[in-house]
Amino acid sequence: MSLLELKEISQQFGDKILYEDLSLQVNRGEHLGLIGQNGAGKSTLIKIITGEILPDDGTVSWQKNIHYGYLDQYVEVDPELTIRDFLKTAFMAEFEKEAKIGKLYEEYSENYDDKLLEQAGKLQTELDQGDFYQIDTLVDEMSSGLGLAILGMESQLKNLSGGQRSKLILAKLLLEKPDVLILDEPTNHLDDEHVAWLSQFLKDFAGTFVVISHDQSFLNQITTHIADIEFGKLTKYTGNLEKALKQKEQFQETYLRQYAAQKKQIEKTEAYIRKYKAGSRSTMAKSRQKQLDKVERLTPPNSNAKAHYDFPYHPIVTTLALETTDLTIGYQKPLLPPINLTVRYGEKIAIRGFNGIGKSTLLKTLIGEIRKIDGDFHFPANTKINYFEQDLHWENGYQTPLQYLSDIYPKETVKELRKHLSRAGLPSELAQEPLRTLSGGEQTKVKLAQMTMEKGNLLILDEPTNHIDQSTKISLQESLQNFAGTVIVVSHEEDFYSAWVDRVVDIQQ
Repeated sequence: MSLLELKEISQQFGDKILYEDLSLQVNRGEHLGLIGQNGAGKSTLIKIITGEILPDDGTVSWQKNIHYGYLDQYVEVDPELTIRDFLKTAFMAEFEKEAKIGKLYEEYSENYDDKLLEQAGKLQTELDQGDFYQIDTLVDEMSSGLGLAILGMESQLKNLSGGQRSKLILAKLLLEKPDVLILDEPTNHLDDEHVAWLSQFLKDFAGTFVVISHDQSFLNQITTHIADIEFGKLTKYTGNLEKALKQKEQFQETYLRQYAAQKKQIEKTEAYIRKYKAGSRSTMAKSRQKQLDKVERLTPPNSNAKAHYDFPYHPIVTTLALETTDLTIGYQKPLLPPINLTVRYGEKIAIRGFNGIGKSTLLKTLIGEIRKIDGDFHFPANTKINYFEQDLHWENGYQTPLQYLSDIYPKETVKELRKHLSRAGLPSELAQEPLRTLSGGEQTKVKLAQMTMEKGNLLILDEPTNHIDQSTKISLQESLQNFAGTVIVVSHEEDFYSAWVDRVVDIQQ
C-alpha cells in the first residue's frame, strides 16, 4: 500500500534544473535508500517530501493519518534541558494521557460521573498496552546505543557539541517511532560502533523509512529498495544497494546499445535525405523526413564531472612529522588523558574514537585553533600543514566558489580558479552560484579545491567524507594514498581509510 506518492515533480534553482517529471511511490514497510551524485537534489527532494519546499510543479500525496518523523539537525531545543529530559519529550503524548487521567479522577471525586471513570479507564489501558512504563529503559537503551550515555544523562544540552546534539535529535526521533522515518545522512556524527547499532535498529524497524547516506556499507545493510536520482530522473530498484547497482549497470548497458542503434539509424536516414531530397527520389526523401521527425530520440548518455585531486607537495627533510608529550586537550577541563603520540614522516594514520571524545579538538589544537591545556607537541621546521575542517561554515554564504577562492588567492586568474574547482568535481555552472545554495557534497568539493591550491607536507583531514559521493571518495582515497608527505585523517568510515593507512590510532578516555 502506498504511504507516499510523488507525481511529476519538477524543480529548478536559477539555471540549474534538478528534476523534470520525477515520480516516486513509497509503500508500507519499504526501507528505501535515496542515492545520487553530489548536487543531484537528494536533500532538496527530502525537503519537498516534508513540505519545507514547494516544488515548481507536481504533487506530493501522503496517506491520511500517517505520522512521519524527519531528522532535522537544526531544530531549536531548550538548552537548559538535560539529555534524559529531552529524550523523554519523545513520549509527550503518553505523559499528557497520564495527566489527563489524574484530572478525570479529580473531576470524578467532585461529581461521581461514571463516564469520567470510563474515559480514565480507556486512557489507562492505552498506557498499559504502550511503552509508558518502559520509558526509562527505552531512553537508557537508545542513549547507550548511540553513544549519548557516556556524556552523562544529566548533562545540559547547552554543553553539547554540534555532533553530539545531532545524535541527540536522532535518538529522540527514533524513540518517537513514527510510521515513516525520513533521515538525511544519519551516520555523519556516529562512530563505527554506533553506526553498527543504528544499522541493526533500522533493519529491525517495523515501519517505513527513506534515508540518504553516502555510506555504502550502511545503505547496503539496511535497505530493501533504492531510489536513484540521475540527470533529473528517478529510478526505483528492488533490493539493497548492491543489487540495485547491478540492475542499474544492466539497464545502462541496454540503454547504451539502444542509443547506439538509434543513432546509427538516424545518421543513415539523414544521409539518405541529404542525397535524394532534390533528385528523382525527393518524394521518398520527404517521406523519410516525416518519419524521422516523429522519432522520440533517446537522450545522449551523460557523465558527471569526476574529481581528480592533486595536493601539492612542499619538500621537507625530517624523520618525524609530529610528536606529542603528555598533551592535554579540551576547553575548561581536559577531554582526554594526556596524549603521547609519535608520527613518522610519510606515515599515513587514521584516528578513530566515539563521537564527542575529542578527535576534532585534538586536530584543532595541533593546528593552533584551540590552546592546549597542558603538555606539548612538536612539528619539525618547514612543516606546512594543509587542513580540512569538517564543518561547512562560510563567513559569507552569499559568495560564489569563484569569489571565495579569489579572495584567498587574489593573484590567481579566474581560469586557474575554475580549473581547480572543476578538478575537484564541481560543475562549471555552479562556480558562480552562492555557496549557501550548494549541496553539502558540493560545498565539500569547494573546500577540497582550496586544499589543492595549498602546498603542504602534512595533510590533516577531519571527516572529509561526510557529504561526498562514492566516486569522489575513491578519487580522494587515491590522492591521499599517493601524497608524498604525511596524512592524518579522522573518519568514521573504515571502508574509506582501511586500504591505504599505515596504522589506526584509537582514542579512548
